[in-house]
Amino acid sequence: MTDRAAGGDQEEMLAVAHRPAEAEAPAEPPGDLARIYEEHFDFVWRSARRLGVPDSAVDDVVQEVFIVVHRQLASFEGRSSMKTWLFGILRNVVLRQRRSWARRREEALEESAVAADAAPADEHLAEREARRVLHALLAGLDDDKRAVFVLAELEQMSAPEIAEATGLKLNTVYSRLRLARAEMEKALERHRARERGGAR
Repeated sequence: MTDRAAGGDQEEMLAVAHRPAEAEAPAEPPGDLARIYEEHFDFVWRSARRLGVPDSAVDDVVQEVFIVVHRQLASFEGRSSMKTWLFGILRNVVLRQRRSWARRREEALEESAVAADAAPADEHLAEREARRVLHALLAGLDDDKRAVFVLAELEQMSAPEIAEATGLKLNTVYSRLRLARAEMEKALERHRARERGGAR
């Protein structure tokens, strides 16, 4: 399977975006499915992976999302951005299938760790390892905090956009984001401590 997820190092996950609320851009017109797929496939793929979908199921989930988009596109009224609408669909798809993935997700993380340790050194090793660590740390958050954290810190959405995408109240978004950031900082510190201990 081709990994189209964006790379990045571990610092990416803790980049705090303290930007003032901006006026939201005018909503996109629905357009056609092919254009939406081309423009937003990577966002849906990344978000699915970061929401804990196992590697083996990501392609199926993305396909299901765009099947739903095809069915519902005519009813899209443009009151939210296309990105927030797509994330809402993705989140519903993921939540419906969460239980069946729980065990496979744990196995996939273990296999990824083994593969990363066994892989020969090359120019992609650091990127793969950073992505593996990010996904492992995200797996430590509950579903609600993870969704908010992914959208704010990794997709750089504003709090109002996150509220629209998740159906949460704005104050709830801020509260969950504070808690998620704190948990991720602690988890990253534990990970770094383990790395320092293993390097001795």
